[in-house]
Amino acid sequence: MNRDLSQWPTLRPWLFLILSVLISLLAAFGASKLYFRGDYQIFFDEGNPQLQAFKELEATFNKTDTLSIVVAPSNGNIFTEENLSLVKQLTDEAWQTPYASRVDSITNYQHTSAEEDDLLVEDLAADYIELDASRLAYIRDVALNEPRLVGSSVSQDGSVAVVTITFQLPDGDQSVEVNEISVFADQLLDRVSQSHSDVEFHLGGIIALNNAFALAAMDDGNTLVPMMFLVILVFLGFMLRSWKFVFATLVVIVLTIASTMGLLGWVGHYLNNGTVNVPTLIMTLAVADCVHLITSYVHALREGKEKSEAISYALKLNFLALLITSVTTSIGFLMMNASNSPVLRDMGNLAAVGVMIAFFLSVTLLPALLQLMPVKVKQSQSSGNKVMGWIADSVIRHHKMILPVSAVVVVLSSMLLVQNQVNDNSVEYFGPENTFRQAADFMEENISGTTAISLSIKSGQPQGITQPEFLQAVNGFTDWLRIQPEVDHVASISDTFKRLNKNMHGDDESYYQLPTDPELAAQYLLLYEMSLPYGLDLNNEVNIDKSAVKLLLTVDNLGSVELIDLEQRMDKWFAANAPQFDMTSSGPNLMFAHIGETNMESMLKTLPIALVLISGLLVFALRSWRLGAISLVPNLAPAIIGFGLWALISGEINLGLSIVVTLTLGIVVDDTVHFLSKYRYARLQGRNVEEGIRYAFSTVGRALWITTVVLVAGFSVLATSVFRLNADMGMLSAMVIFIALVVDFILLPAVLLVADRKSYARESEKLVTQTAQ
Repeated sequence: MNRDLSQWPTLRPWLFLILSVLISLLAAFGASKLYFRGDYQIFFDEGNPQLQAFKELEATFNKTDTLSIVVAPSNGNIFTEENLSLVKQLTDEAWQTPYASRVDSITNYQHTSAEEDDLLVEDLAADYIELDASRLAYIRDVALNEPRLVGSSVSQDGSVAVVTITFQLPDGDQSVEVNEISVFADQLLDRVSQSHSDVEFHLGGIIALNNAFALAAMDDGNTLVPMMFLVILVFLGFMLRSWKFVFATLVVIVLTIASTMGLLGWVGHYLNNGTVNVPTLIMTLAVADCVHLITSYVHALREGKEKSEAISYALKLNFLALLITSVTTSIGFLMMNASNSPVLRDMGNLAAVGVMIAFFLSVTLLPALLQLMPVKVKQSQSSGNKVMGWIADSVIRHHKMILPVSAVVVVLSSMLLVQNQVNDNSVEYFGPENTFRQAADFMEENISGTTAISLSIKSGQPQGITQPEFLQAVNGFTDWLRIQPEVDHVASISDTFKRLNKNMHGDDESYYQLPTDPELAAQYLLLYEMSLPYGLDLNNEVNIDKSAVKLLLTVDNLGSVELIDLEQRMDKWFAANAPQFDMTSSGPNLMFAHIGETNMESMLKTLPIALVLISGLLVFALRSWRLGAISLVPNLAPAIIGFGLWALISGEINLGLSIVVTLTLGIVVDDTVHFLSKYRYARLQGRNVEEGIRYAFSTVGRALWITTVVLVAGFSVLATSVFRLNADMGMLSAMVIFIALVVDFILLPAVLLVADRKSYARESEKLVTQTAQ
């Protein structure tokens, strides 16, 4: 049956070619249904507790989707007539931004003051008041002493101002709306920049973060995939030394990618930051399948076999190994379903499908193409086999030294591995050349970080926020937050109550304190709300029945470890000082901080399952418990050494790196399966361990070298991404895959020389009997 299957593509090459292309094109038509979604919410499940808390907060108060326009004049003084007029112009025009529901800045800040027995509420830079020297001095004094403004709308030294736009966006996919907002904001700044060349502008906030995610993914799709094609062309052309083989491989690659992405469209799914990189992944894996078949085919031709016989020989020799490696690679990708992030699960599932499509096209379409292509190969031993022979002899000669040295390397790597720390910083997902990263860095250096945390504090009863004990708890919490080293700004309703109390006592500074009478506090709040203009009400920090308030906390651009530490400290303070009230913290940055940790935990829990499944498949494929056990060494060592080296390079594991073990596990197994299958074949022929190792090097060594070079090149292209999640994942994956080749070429033969001395005589007899029958 195996013999017949291996001959089918050569007997009916046109049939296999036409059917493969037609089926692939049918699947590829689904790509027309694809659309891109790049907002941050796609990284989280609907059931994610942090996402649920965030949505509950947005349902209780106004939404927190914001865009910040940073204004930094070159003279370092925002409080001049020209610069304040610019801020006012931006504030007025920002109301025209699509989906805008609120605009806040120092110019339209609702400043309160006493006028005899009345409360006067007006814009800090009102239209009807001339911006003369005395008014500018007054505005500066108010702004730089108002807790709600300094560190949020204006820097402490008055050199930078921020105009913050809040949006009401529809639930679900917001890609179109985010793009519309970003285009409007860019056009606004381009227009304003022409008349204010001495002012530096930046865009920050959640909307800018969403747009940065989308642009990073689209940039990767537009640049990395074409670059990958170029890299593959160069490396394949150099290493296979035949444009015909390069063409055949590219046909398989193109149809694999087209059909895989088309299937994504047929199931009604969308492209995201993860799936946009799947073409790069399956491209490299499809190359690995093709190279194994092509090198075996060329090897057979060099031995004098006729073309059809050489293709059948290559298929028979590699079919089971290719099947096992494809299945194990798919298992590795499917283990990404343990991730708490839908983006990573989508990436794993789609890559798993792509790997199997690559396998089927490699054993059907590729042999048909090879059969139809005229190829001439000289009957001689290649220089590559001479190199492989030298490596085999060197390892055999020095294996007693290799084993202890390798053991030391693995142990040291294990010690370094545990020094890595799971730490995510969404701002640092983007490289220094990214405009959002530049804006975030500028804001952190000059005014405040861009990390926002929303805190919902519930009093437990309607109108409860005016109760003295609740206000004291909020005020105490606010004061505590402001002395935390990582906190840049706190917007708290307690400041509003203290200011109103002062205003209602003739602006007497001694009354800048919380009102002690709940009825009086309620009257202050009602009077203030009635004086606020449309769009600048308190709905963003007070709920409808006055039972809860929202504090907005702005902190440095922290990593996930520091953010979670701050969250835990806030929870402890509230539990110790205000246990009768309920406090919940949420926000996109906090959500990313939690998902990085939980993702790593879930990956580590599923790793043993993946190892058991893959080991079971290897035992089945190699038909040897002993070789199956030995295979664990080259399958685990690369990841251990790779993450050990990463501790020296970075020491931080982000969301992208948390999947590298499962991502590379199946790929690493590829080298081991091909090497051990050829080694076992030689042992069954009656050869000893040394001869088996030499045979494995001579038959599959060059193919492993070529596939590793191409895989490393592919992931190295991913490492050039401006999106750090992809860049770090590409870099570490390339390292692990290269280390896997080194381990399979050096450590694995040394282990075989010590642990596989047992004769294969009984299995050889079975093979002879089966062949005779």
